[in-house]
Amino acid sequence: VFPSFSFLIPITFCKTGFFPPIVNPPKDLKKPRGKKCFFVKFFGTEDHAWIKVEQLKPYHPHKEEMIKINKGKRFQQAVDAVEEFLRKTKGKDQASSHNSNEEKNRRNSSEERSKQSAGEEKRKASLSEGKLKKGTGEGKKRVSSVSSERGSKSPLKRAQDQSPRKRGRPPKDEKDLTIPESSTVKRVMTGTVAGFKWPPSVSEPVKDSDPHFHHFLLSQTEKPAVCYQAITKKLKVCEEETGSTSIQAADSTAVNGSITPTDKKIGFLGLGLMGSGIVSNLLKMGHTVTVWNRTAEKCDLFIQEGARLGRTPAEVVSTCDITFACVSDPKAAKDLVLGPSGVLQGIRPGKCYVDMSTVDADTVTELAQVIVSRGGRFLEAPVSGNQQLSNDGMLVILAAGDRGLYEDCSSCFQAMGKTSFFLGEVGNAAKMMLIVNMVQGSFMATIAEGLTLAQVTGQSQQTLLDILNQGQLASIFLDQKCQNILQGNFKPDFYLKYIQKDLRLAIALGDSVNHPTPMAAAANEVYKRAKALDQSDNDMSAVYRAYIH
Repeated sequence: VFPSFSFLIPITFCKTGFFPPIVNPPKDLKKPRGKKCFFVKFFGTEDHAWIKVEQLKPYHPHKEEMIKINKGKRFQQAVDAVEEFLRKTKGKDQASSHNSNEEKNRRNSSEERSKQSAGEEKRKASLSEGKLKKGTGEGKKRVSSVSSERGSKSPLKRAQDQSPRKRGRPPKDEKDLTIPESSTVKRVMTGTVAGFKWPPSVSEPVKDSDPHFHHFLLSQTEKPAVCYQAITKKLKVCEEETGSTSIQAADSTAVNGSITPTDKKIGFLGLGLMGSGIVSNLLKMGHTVTVWNRTAEKCDLFIQEGARLGRTPAEVVSTCDITFACVSDPKAAKDLVLGPSGVLQGIRPGKCYVDMSTVDADTVTELAQVIVSRGGRFLEAPVSGNQQLSNDGMLVILAAGDRGLYEDCSSCFQAMGKTSFFLGEVGNAAKMMLIVNMVQGSFMATIAEGLTLAQVTGQSQQTLLDILNQGQLASIFLDQKCQNILQGNFKPDFYLKYIQKDLRLAIALGDSVNHPTPMAAAANEVYKRAKALDQSDNDMSAVYRAYIH
């Protein structure tokens, strides 16, 4: 995972005084199997991730190099955050040192006063002894006894202070200060990270105020010439009974303001509401893109922006390294791959195909099998969002299949989306996407139902929206869809016919595992009525019209 994502600034604590960069992970977050890695925290995003050892570099020696490579505003903000932390840490240490000196001075002053007090007592005792010499022998004996007791106490105390500590478990407070170097760390230091050293830079010596604290830059060691946009990844790994590990979620959030595009040739099939925004962002970020669409006229705008034109899906796949596709439904996805001059005819060993369509798990599994049978690599990557989010490059990408291909698509996913999740084997992303859209579609139907109920009971729809926007349901989705209804503007941002298709497929998914979906089924009936009212090509918010007719 990590070699594809580089140049983040994690802040980590070093338990051995120099290595490894570690913060304690949550108890329910297990460590990935495989190469040695550590759980670290990142400046700027406050995210955490399991990071491989070979991807870490000391902060100070490599700071200037990283700043030159990464010109993004947010990267610089992260660097500023590191420097601010260092200043605060230094300030705290100076204050601590000052307080320590004051405490030492107070102790010295107290000891001096104690000595003076002891001297005064001794002088008084001498005077008293002189007076008593003229007294009885009993008095002389009593003074001698007191003096003997005082003299015997001091040597005993000195002996206790100077005697070595008994062997055994050290006191609790000292135990925390001395941490032995584990054999695991020794093996790592002599093995995979033998090159990890902490020499001070010639131009900027490392002066960590806390010897148990280090700062790192996340680097890409496998492809040093290529600087992918920095993204953070939160990995939740679960170990199954078989002993294998499956990634449940890999959250990737863009940190930099710019993206260094992959040098691979990218193909894109399907320029609908979602595909058009995706291709536009790929081009803006400097990717080399070849496009194809069933209606060729839609390609013209992107040709003007620098894209190349492919005459058939097979031609696009054969001339590109990675080909993406985003079409409407399972039938369109199958026709694109299996039809005349389709994707399959252009697949040969090493070619990569990424299907971004929202389809059922059976369809995507079938497509994966035929692609892989020809030596190709397959990844499903349906997207959650709408036309506006696609245009803004803020989609959420759900991926499953070839993990290596997922990593190869790094810069593409960063260009088109704000977050990507890797969900394991083929079919998982399709199932998750249908569940997400089932929730979204059901929610939209409920919004429409609430607005119509407000209207027929004499309540203000605008007031209802204002109340909802001040409560726990407040969201951009809620506000935009309600505004569509109030303004009577149903220009498609997400086609009604497609959300109904997703509800239908989600219900079928529930049937396949004998799981009830009564809410989705009820919503599906309302969308079907809206389609019967000729609302298929309007926005999903047009489901409102099913309630008023």
